[in-house]
This record gives sequence, C-alpha cells and structure tokens, in this order.
Amino acid sequence: MTPQEALARIRRYDARLRALVQVFDPPLPGENEAAGGDGPVLCVKDLIDVAGVATGGGARVPLDPSPARHARVVERLLQAGWSIVGKTHTVELAYGGWGTNRAVGAPWNPWDAQVHRAPGGSSSGSAVAVAAGFCDAALGTDTGGSVRIPAAVCGVVGLKPGRGLVSLRGVHPLSPALDTVGVLARDVAMAARVLGAISGPDGAVAVREAFDPEAALAADVRGRRVAALAVEALGEVDPEVARLYRDAVARFADTGVVVETVAPPPILEDSFLANGLLMAGEGWRIWGPRITHLAEVMDPWIVRRFEAGRGITDARLEEAHRRRAEDQAAFQAWLAPYDGLLSPTCPIAAPRSRRWTRPSRR
Repeated sequence: MTPQEALARIRRYDARLRALVQVFDPPLPGENEAAGGDGPVLCVKDLIDVAGVATGGGARVPLDPSPARHARVVERLLQAGWSIVGKTHTVELAYGGWGTNRAVGAPWNPWDAQVHRAPGGSSSGSAVAVAAGFCDAALGTDTGGSVRIPAAVCGVVGLKPGRGLVSLRGVHPLSPALDTVGVLARDVAMAARVLGAISGPDGAVAVREAFDPEAALAADVRGRRVAALAVEALGEVDPEVARLYRDAVARFADTGVVVETVAPPPILEDSFLANGLLMAGEGWRIWGPRITHLAEVMDPWIVRRFEAGRGITDARLEEAHRRRAEDQAAFQAWLAPYDGLLSPTCPIAAPRSRRWTRPSRR
C-alpha cells in the first residue's frame, strides 16, 4: 500500500480501534523517497525510538520525550525504503500479554465490531494496525510472547527472531536476557522481508549475520521433519482453537513436510519459572526508580507485576540465568531430530475486554 492509502484508513477507522498513539502525517519517508511515495508502509511499537518523537512506552509520562536518534531497526527500514506512518500502542513498559493498559488505554481487536476484545500484548497496537490494514507490517517487541500473542488473537503473522539476530539499540528494555524485536505482518513473505531488513550485526547484542529472506522463502521443505505437539496433552484448549490447529498441522503435511505428533517435553513447562524470575528481577532493576516515583499515574496492575521483582536477589537472578541455560540445552537436545515445532500460540480466542480505557494520546 502507499502511505497515503494507509493514512486514509487510519483516519477512517482508528478513532474506534485506537491502534496508534501517534500518526505521522506526512509520513516519515524512507531513503530516496519523497513523503507520500509508494511504500511499503510501517508502524512502530511505542517502545522503539523514532528521532524527535516521544517514546511513550504505554505510559502517561514518556520514557524519552525526544530521542536523539532512531533505533537501529528503524534506521535500517528507512534505509530499505520503508515509510513510517505512526507509532502503536503497547502495554505499559511492555509487561503484559493481553494488551491491557489502564494508563493510556487499550486498542480494540478489529475482528469484533460489537464487543471490545483483547488485542493481545504487549505489542497490541502493532497487531491491530496490521490486521486493520493501516500498514504493510509493524515492529513489535517480544520478551515472553509480546509479538506472538497479539499476532495470534488478531489473526496476523507474528515473527519472533532468535536472540542475537536483530539489534536492540534504541529499544527500551524489559528484560535484557529475553528481549527481542519482532515483526507483525499480513503474510509470511512480508514478515520474512522485514526481518531481512532489520537483522545483522550491530556491534552489540546482534552478533549473527543478516537473515536472507529470499533464500528462506525459496527453500524446498519436502522431507523436512516437524514435531507437532499433541493437542490432548496441552491442557485446556478451546475446541475451536484445537480444530484450527489440527487443520494447520494437516496443511503442513500437505506441503510434503513429515509431521510427527509428540507429547510436550517436561522441560517446556518447567522453563516458565526461570523466565518469569528474569522478567521480574531484571525489570525491577531497570524500572524500579521510575515506578517508585510515578506509581500513582501508572497502570496499577503493571506496578504490582514489577514490584514482585523487588525482592528477587542477585543470587536468585544468577540461579535463574543458570537454570535457563540448562533448560535451553535440554530443549534443543529434545528438538534436535526435528526441523521445527508446531503448537497453538494461545489456548483461547481473544477474550472480552474489561474496563481498561483512558483516552489515547494523539
């Protein structure tokens, strides 16, 4: 789509959906492109810096009122010719999975025009913007599901890269041990091409070579072995989610992939404890002074989540890091015979929202 087409849809629908906290009109143009050119068009989660534009972080008091420069991922997409039409809602400080935000408001899942349903989080606005056709793709961040969950409940593609592939420069942290920048898009090919543009070494945490989207998209998958988690072994899964999952597994098999149904390894469930400790402990160390000073104007649920990390000692954090490394090694050994793993992202469809709202910033 063109930037002007994107802006027209935003003007028509976003007063209801509230995907964006800031609209760039005219758009921020990609290199070698005048504002209002031919696209492609991007939205950016409001946890990622755009130079001169307040990074709100889902808060009433911005995390940075005027960043001096773009985040590295924004720079790379502008260099690749993308235009940026706005910044999108996030759960406050990115610490939540359903998209709730009692500080500045929550977007409306666009698939239900009658009921305000959860958009997923924390990259809530990015998923809604893609699903509503406000952009070709959007950037999100993912620490514990914050790209994958909103992508699932808004019906778009969510791509969380592996660690070390995408720069975190100019991206405000939640848990440095777990944070990643990811992509939300209407289809797999678009998501892959965005990843190709934003990936590659940055002299810091990004140490892997850039992803080659065209090679990946052209790869022959016939004969590849994929493990599919047995839905019966996943606890309570909504019947419609289970049906759609089984249909997706069957479509994988139709491509020539060899699908083997397996039980989840015990390590999968056990890993949640270490990751939860890392998020709470590292999150409090980063944001504790801000929360102590600004708690009265923050989402109270987010304040409680962060405060749970106050008592996590350095020794417990070190143990969590060690446990996570062991869990990763055990899981990788379990997965070694396979080329991939299939699983439902969420066990339920988007639930009805509660009273989360405050007016969005514009």
